[in-house]
Amino acid sequence: MIQYTQDNIQQEFALSDVVFESLKIHHNLLIKWQKTINLVGNKTLADAWHRHFADSAQLSRLIPEDDDKRVYVDLGCGGGFPGLVIAMMRPELDVHLVESGERKGQFMRTVIREAGVRNASVHTRRIEDIMGEFTPDYISARALAPLLKLLDYCRPWIVANPALRFYFLKGERAGEELKEAREAYNFDLSTIPSMTDKRAQIQLLGQVKNRL
Repeated sequence: MIQYTQDNIQQEFALSDVVFESLKIHHNLLIKWQKTINLVGNKTLADAWHRHFADSAQLSRLIPEDDDKRVYVDLGCGGGFPGLVIAMMRPELDVHLVESGERKGQFMRTVIREAGVRNASVHTRRIEDIMGEFTPDYISARALAPLLKLLDYCRPWIVANPALRFYFLKGERAGEELKEAREAYNFDLSTIPSMTDKRAQIQLLGQVKNRL
C-alpha cells in the first residue's frame, strides 16, 4: 500500500497544478486551525496527506463524469473531508458541504475563499433542516454515523431521487453495519478496498429503497 505524502500525491492522483495548489492551501490552513479547533484527530495531523487528503481523493475516481451539473452532498464533513477535496478535484460538480458545527463551517469557508474554490457551498445546519433545498445525485460521508442511521438521515432524498448514489468510507465495522442496514433497506452494493487503510472499504450504494 502506497504511503501518500505531499511529495507524491500529485503524481499518484494525476492532479493538475491548480488542484494541487488548492490542496496545499487546505493542508496549511488545517495545520493552523487545528491548534484551536479539533478538525481531525491530533494523532493523524502529521500524516494528513495520507489519512485525510488521499483518503478523500480516492472517491473522485468513483464518481461518474457527466455533461449535466450533478449535485454532490457531503454529510458531516468537519475539516472538509471528503467533500471539499472532491470539490477541488471535480469542479464540474455542485458540491454542498453539510456540517452542523459553526467553527468547522468557518474553517471550510476560509479554505474555499483562500483556495478560490467556486463550486462549493457550506451549510452549518442539521441534515434534516436542509431537506428540500436541493436534491442530491451523490452523497458521501466519512466517520459520521453507522450506515443505517446515514440512510435514515437521507430518506427524504432517497424518495425524491431513486437514482441517488451513496459513497461511504467505512472501517472495521463495515460488515456489521451492512447487516443492520439490510434489515430496513434494499440496495445494490459494491465494495472497494480503501487505498489508504487495509482495514477499511468504500461502500457504493444505489437503488436504495425502504423495506418498511
